[in-house]
Amino acid sequence: MPDVAIIGVGLHPFGRFPGKPALEMGAYAARMALADAGVTWPDIQFAVGGSFEVDQPDAVVAQLGVTGIPFTNVYNGCATAGSALAVASQTIKLGEHGLGLVVGLDKHEGGAFTSDPTDYGCPAWYGELGLFLTTKFFGMKINRYMHDHGITPETLATVAAKNYQNGVLNPNAHRRKPLSVEEILGSRMINHPLTQYMFCSPDEGAAAAVVCDASIAHKYTDTPIYLRSVVTRTRRFGAYEVHTPATSTDNIPAPTVDAARAAYEIAGIGPEDVRIAQLQDTDAGAEVIHMAEVGLCADGEQNDLIARGVTSLRGSLPVNTDGGLIANGEPVGASGLRQVYELVTQMRGRAGERQVEGTPSVGVAQLYGAPGVAAVSVLSR
Repeated sequence: MPDVAIIGVGLHPFGRFPGKPALEMGAYAARMALADAGVTWPDIQFAVGGSFEVDQPDAVVAQLGVTGIPFTNVYNGCATAGSALAVASQTIKLGEHGLGLVVGLDKHEGGAFTSDPTDYGCPAWYGELGLFLTTKFFGMKINRYMHDHGITPETLATVAAKNYQNGVLNPNAHRRKPLSVEEILGSRMINHPLTQYMFCSPDEGAAAAVVCDASIAHKYTDTPIYLRSVVTRTRRFGAYEVHTPATSTDNIPAPTVDAARAAYEIAGIGPEDVRIAQLQDTDAGAEVIHMAEVGLCADGEQNDLIARGVTSLRGSLPVNTDGGLIANGEPVGASGLRQVYELVTQMRGRAGERQVEGTPSVGVAQLYGAPGVAAVSVLSR
C-alpha cells in the first residue's frame, strides 16, 4: 500500500477579490479541505504552507485556531505547492505525524511579475537590457521547440482554446469565456510565437489538501486518493530555463524530465498508465512541451494528438481539465494545489460537467518555474 493518502481537498475560487486578504482565502480553502476529509482543525497534527506574496503563510492559524502545531513555510517559485506537498509526504513517511494540512495562497497585483535579476543569479545588465522577462523566455523556448519538432501555431492556439473551454465548465476559474482558435491566433503578439491569449495571468486564490498515513485513510473517507510520489528537481548545467542568460548547444534535459522519471520510478507507475494530467501551462507552448517532458508522448507527436482531441475533456488523455493556468490564472503558492484539487475531484468522479469519462485511476500533476525548478506528483485511486 502507498504511504500517503489525500483524504480532503478545498479550493477558494481564482480571480480578483478586492479587499479580501490572501490569508482569508487560505483559511477558506483549508476549511473546505477539512470538511471534505471529515476532520476538524484541532485534529491536524502538522501543516505546510506556501506563498509568493505572503511572508508567513502560517499566519493563517490566526483564523483557523492557534493550536501550537508545527507549521512549515515553503517557497519554490511556481513549484511551491509541489514542494509543500513533498514536505508533508516526507513528514508522514518518517512517522513524525499521521495527519496534516497543506495550503497554498497568494494575492498578486495586476501585470507581470517583477524581480531583481540578481536575486535569480543573473547579472544586473540582464535586466537593464530588457532580457529579464518570462514572456521572452517562454517565447524563445517554444520557438526553438517548434523549429526542432514541427509544432504549428495552430496547435498552440488549439491548446489555449481547449483550456478556455474547460474553464467555462469550472465555476472556480478566473476566465470563463470561450475563445476560438482564430481569436487566439489573431490576438496581440507578445513574444513570438505566443499571442496575448496564449498566456496565463497572475491573480489571486488558495487551495488546500488534507493528507494522512495511508493505513488510516479509510477511517476518514471511502474515497482516498493515494499520493504515490512527489518529486522536485532543479536544472542541470547547460539547460535553458527561466532567466538563464546562456544555454548549451546540446539538448540538456529539463528539470521536469528528471522529476517525472524519478516520480514514476518511485510510484511504480509508468507514463503509459496515466489517464489524466494537470500540466504547467504558463503559456500554451509550455503545455505542449511538458506533455513530452512528463512522458505522455514523444517530441513532435503533439500536433496530431491535439488535433485529434486526445487531450480534450472527452479525449483518451485529458490535460488541464479545469482550464489550467490559462483559464484559472496563477496565484503561485496555490497553483499546484489547484492541480491536486482537480485530480482528486476527477478521480472521485465529482467534477460535474467537466467530469472525464471512465473516472481515471491514475493522474499526474507537473509544475515548473523560475529559475528552473520542477515538481511532479503521481496520484492513484
